[in-house]
Amino acid sequence: MKSGHDTLAIRLVRKFLYSNLSILLIVLSIIMGGVALWITPREEEPQIVVPLADVIVSYPGRSAEEVEHHVSTRLEKLLYQIDGVEYVYSMSRPGQAIVTVRFYVGQDREKSLLKLYNKLEANRDIVPEGVAGWVVKPIEIDDVPVVTLALTSPLSSDAELRRVAEELVDRLQAVPNTGVTSIVGGRPREIRVDLKPESVAAYSIPVSQVAGAVKASGTLLRAGAFTRDNNRVVIESGELYQTARQLEAAVVGTSEGRLIYLRDVANVSDGPADVTSYVRFGTGPAWGRTEAEGKDLSAGSPLAHTDGFGDDRQGHPSVTIAVAKKKGSNAVWVARSVLEKAAELQKTFVPSDMQLVVTRNMGVTANHKVNELIEALWVAVIIVVALLAIALGWREAIIVATAIPIVFALTLAVNLMFG
Repeated sequence: MKSGHDTLAIRLVRKFLYSNLSILLIVLSIIMGGVALWITPREEEPQIVVPLADVIVSYPGRSAEEVEHHVSTRLEKLLYQIDGVEYVYSMSRPGQAIVTVRFYVGQDREKSLLKLYNKLEANRDIVPEGVAGWVVKPIEIDDVPVVTLALTSPLSSDAELRRVAEELVDRLQAVPNTGVTSIVGGRPREIRVDLKPESVAAYSIPVSQVAGAVKASGTLLRAGAFTRDNNRVVIESGELYQTARQLEAAVVGTSEGRLIYLRDVANVSDGPADVTSYVRFGTGPAWGRTEAEGKDLSAGSPLAHTDGFGDDRQGHPSVTIAVAKKKGSNAVWVARSVLEKAAELQKTFVPSDMQLVVTRNMGVTANHKVNELIEALWVAVIIVVALLAIALGWREAIIVATAIPIVFALTLAVNLMFG
């Protein structure tokens, strides 16, 4: 005599055997798995939680040895006392210390950063005299660029490349799901003020007074507002300087009843800043032989070939544009959108003597690795089915061949829905 449990099991089996419910569930599972495979973000970097932050301390006027002795070493010992910290690194250089704090894998990111902030604030009373301040910069795995583009030219200078790159960055940031966007290399524009010592001494003006006047120059302040005839009028004082000539006319003091302008005590120039880094891009015999996977260009591929970029091992001045993605977004889709936008800008915005080249595309590599994984899974299923067919027969092998893809599909669907 069968128990109530056996009866229920037999009824369930009979229900699936003599109805279309099994086929419906199989089709539904495969559809859900296909949708999950398509929607699940494809990424190359592992999405593990490793709280990490840089503490950048400003200690102006001090040598690297003094920074290490008074700031870096002491801060390392202090931050290592935080619960959950695994490693503490530091780098000392003239006027600045950078201390990197890394927590254990799996630590809650928000709680870890809160511990770091609390530790710093609770020890303000022992900060060495002369420290101007510090900045805490959290670092995430998604800050790693998914696409890097080299803007290079055989004719333009690095300063001209930098100005074009800055305009490109503003437009690339409009691409959906892009994160941190940065520029490496090139000299940015700056208005430089070089004091003339003999003039400063002749007018007996302290350097601090000149510096204060320059700092106050170009400031636009809101002085107030009033309403008249149903119109609101805003009063502003000051002027925003746009050129070096305007800054030259800034008043820095008086001498014997005469106004002293900045041009009287300093040389003011408008041009590229001092060189802090060098970036160059060179080509070889394979230049122009692009290798593409779908619409995604691999590293080393020009977005649009330009005359004048032949085999050049010496290289040309270059500026690198790095684009990261937002957390949880698909690296393949973001990289593709960035490259499509960059190709559009190459045709409509970038000067003809400049060239955009893809130097890194994690969308291609991530997509390639995911496709390899899927291919390996299918090969494994075929091998298992073949072995079962030899050992048990084709009927059992067909059952396993149906069950394994369904299990994979449901696993992908559950992972997408519940993480």
